[in-house]
Amino acid sequence: MNMKLIFRRLKYVSVLILLSAFILLPSSASAQYFQFEGQRKKEVIPFKLVKNLMIIPLTINGNGPYNFVLDTGVGLFLITDPKLMDTIKIAHLRSIKITGFGEGEELSAFVAPSIKVRVGSAVAQSIPAAILKNDVFELSSYAGLPIHGIIGYEFFSSFIVKISYSVSVITIYRTDKPYVLRKGTMIPITIEEKKPYMVTEIMLSNGEKINAKLIIDTGAGHPISLETYKGKPFEIPEVNIAANLGVGLTGAITGYVGRVPSITLGKYKLENVIASFPSHSSVGSRLVTVDRNGNMGNNILKRFDVVFDYSRLAIYLRPSTFLKEPFEHDMSGMELASAAPEYNRVVVTRVEPFSPAEYLGLQKDDEIVSINFKPVKEMTMQEIDNMFRSRNDRSFIIDIVRNKGKEHERVILTLARRI
Repeated sequence: MNMKLIFRRLKYVSVLILLSAFILLPSSASAQYFQFEGQRKKEVIPFKLVKNLMIIPLTINGNGPYNFVLDTGVGLFLITDPKLMDTIKIAHLRSIKITGFGEGEELSAFVAPSIKVRVGSAVAQSIPAAILKNDVFELSSYAGLPIHGIIGYEFFSSFIVKISYSVSVITIYRTDKPYVLRKGTMIPITIEEKKPYMVTEIMLSNGEKINAKLIIDTGAGHPISLETYKGKPFEIPEVNIAANLGVGLTGAITGYVGRVPSITLGKYKLENVIASFPSHSSVGSRLVTVDRNGNMGNNILKRFDVVFDYSRLAIYLRPSTFLKEPFEHDMSGMELASAAPEYNRVVVTRVEPFSPAEYLGLQKDDEIVSINFKPVKEMTMQEIDNMFRSRNDRSFIIDIVRNKGKEHERVILTLARRI
């Protein structure tokens, strides 16, 4: 299932917890790191939406541009590509260990107390950063283009940020005047450990309605994850898929994917929503710093134009052209990655049990060469992802090679909706 990034996000939760002991970070929800140059009051910044991740260009210490994921779910500027250290010339690095969710050992990282970051005409003269010594998240292979890191709280706390998913632009405003909402709904939020949270009504598969506290996470590609409720894991829907939900800071995270009948956001109700249920032992039981129930990602947020105003503890939602899109999961049963350095090769990294891909005999490390006779090197990972989520019973002619190019095979893959 191509939902690998569902819990790559859980990676960051403990990063800030640990680094706070090493770096003095402002605690105010309205702390301002970035400022416009000159008298500018707003700016429009384009972004790429790739597999439900927002990617923006920025420079570090005058070098770049680099591709960063814009992520409300991370509380510290995070460089995931260690190769950047060769070009951005960061001084006074300290080495630390990072713990996190997943089944593995702790990671090593550097702390940089001060770097200069520019996004458009907005500049942060001095912000702290963490630099991973190994790129454990492999965001580049997931997205099919180079990804160098993640930016979150420092950016969102400095401006009123409007995200227009339908046209792939972000508009940032100074915070001295409130945003005027002409249509839509306002939802109050809290900022805890530099991340935004909201409370929303969810109807569970057993018919129970609950008020769930969710982190609002633009760095997550999934619709929603439900982690823990009243100290226990959520009940798994009867119709579900056992899934590899991705990678935490220190290893794999497993769980299930199913659906919940509805989620209510202000005056809007979303129905038949795909939800992830991570293993309680690897995620839910470790959420000890912020009492929350789960995580809401871009597959819900992109159905609206979303305005974040951390300084006034509010978000504003206005329906976009994506509002009525049905929630679909990957129906091929393959996890795919784009191979470096050109990111024009697509390789199978995992095959789901009892999926169409498994029934065809597709295997890990098979390389997809073409889909419906179109070479994958002429396609983006977003295009491929859209194809395999498109429609139940839709068929594709797929050419594959295996055993390092020694075997070639053509198969017809028919998508199957399994939840």
